[in-house]
Amino acid sequence: MSEKVALITGAARGIGLATTKLLLEQGWRVAMVDRDGEELLSASAGLEHAAAFIFDVSVPAQVEEMTAAVIERFGQLDAVVNNAGVADFGPLEETDFTRWRRVLDTNLDGVFLVSQATIPHLKKTRGCLVNIGSISGLRASTLRVAYGTSKAAVIQLTRQQAAELGEFGVRANCVCPGPVRTKLAMAVHSQDIIDAYHDAIPLNRYGSEAEIGEVIAFLCSERASYVTGQIIASDGGFESTGVGLPALRK
Repeated sequence: MSEKVALITGAARGIGLATTKLLLEQGWRVAMVDRDGEELLSASAGLEHAAAFIFDVSVPAQVEEMTAAVIERFGQLDAVVNNAGVADFGPLEETDFTRWRRVLDTNLDGVFLVSQATIPHLKKTRGCLVNIGSISGLRASTLRVAYGTSKAAVIQLTRQQAAELGEFGVRANCVCPGPVRTKLAMAVHSQDIIDAYHDAIPLNRYGSEAEIGEVIAFLCSERASYVTGQIIASDGGFESTGVGLPALRK
């Protein structure tokens, strides 16, 4: 395990950073990728066996440069975690094409570009892709026309990857987080929204970044060697209930 290398996008904060720390604890080396250079350098400081790579995954030329830089630094890739994403929520009629494209550029195009660039290296190690979707890609909700659509597309992209890459020993799975107690979420969720989520989630609470990271780390590991093409909702049971969120309509 000490020789394995993971590339994690959106690694400067949140689920990406939590997953980085978990994999480092498990003996991985980690290439941390984010376009927020200042935040990434701060997050990676002091993390032994991790290295920061400041690139924007929505820009094809930068993805190619990023991949070359990671391979030059680490020599191989055993897992790629496509976590980078833009959370932009707004009413359907207020979502113009510019706003739509800004979300899909990172949330969908970024996953596609990073996957395409790294698949040749994953074939060499019989490695894996873990794409980060969302509960919003599994069930519709208000204010998420671009975000939800982008995550639903990531789910289908994952299945396509699993279908085509299996013969090379490369696995592809998708983790769909439900409501997670991040600093951003707590800053924008009103008490009504928090209460509504708790009412709708069987476990009656938000998840943590580390809890999502544990699922990702499992899928990257040999313990998941016969798991591919799966869409795993790490959501406290939220998808299973089908309960709406009236507070979001206010």
